[in-house]
Amino acid sequence: MVKKTDYILKVDKLTKKYGSKTVVKGISFEVKQGEIFGILGPNGAGKTTTLEMIEAMRPIDGGKALLDGINVAEDPDRIRQIIGVQPQSPAFQDKTKLTELLEMFAAAYGERVNAKEFLEDVNLLDKANSYIEQLSGGQKQRFSIAAALVHNPKVFFMDEPTTGLDPQARRNLWELVSDIRDRGITVIMTTHYMEEAELLCDRVAIMDNGKIIAIDTPKNLVKQLLGKGFKKTQLVEQANLEDVFIDLTGKHLRD
Repeated sequence: MVKKTDYILKVDKLTKKYGSKTVVKGISFEVKQGEIFGILGPNGAGKTTTLEMIEAMRPIDGGKALLDGINVAEDPDRIRQIIGVQPQSPAFQDKTKLTELLEMFAAAYGERVNAKEFLEDVNLLDKANSYIEQLSGGQKQRFSIAAALVHNPKVFFMDEPTTGLDPQARRNLWELVSDIRDRGITVIMTTHYMEEAELLCDRVAIMDNGKIIAIDTPKNLVKQLLGKGFKKTQLVEQANLEDVFIDLTGKHLRD
């Protein structure tokens, strides 16, 4: 695992406006190289807009973002060469085999890859000759991960990656995200699932109404809440309903 000391992303007073409405309000934060960093918040908090600005997909209206020392606004093409992006709703060309799609994505970056190795990494080798429209929701998500990694990016962005997935697919995706981090790729993700953030993320930023209102490790944020005197009825369970579901139906992925 990469030693998480150097910062690969530095965001300073990042701002986004739509007309008279400011949706990202001068936020600042840093992401360490080799960590999984989560951005949490309710709908409309500005999470996706923040990612899209850093990914050079949406203009920055104020402030600055430096990714691997590159100014995002000044050199968006270089940014696109060093990042991988898994959007909320990935879309791919129909009637094209998965291996061919991966080869096409790699060629766009001037790379040649063994497509079957990438598919094997995301448990899709048996679907190598399938078309994207033949995949389930979880399979599409896993394929979109493979497609985003064909050029070996330094930073991988994931926007609500497990929304709508069944328990097996969600847990499998968690393992994939951890594996990606362990390969030395920094992961920056948004999620609505607090369990997911607590399990995966080294640190999280909590956004609300366009501002970052807290940033720390999940464990430290919980400690801070308890330090305020927060209490709730304690019910210690060794398992939950999802664990029962996985035990009864198995951990293997379903087609």
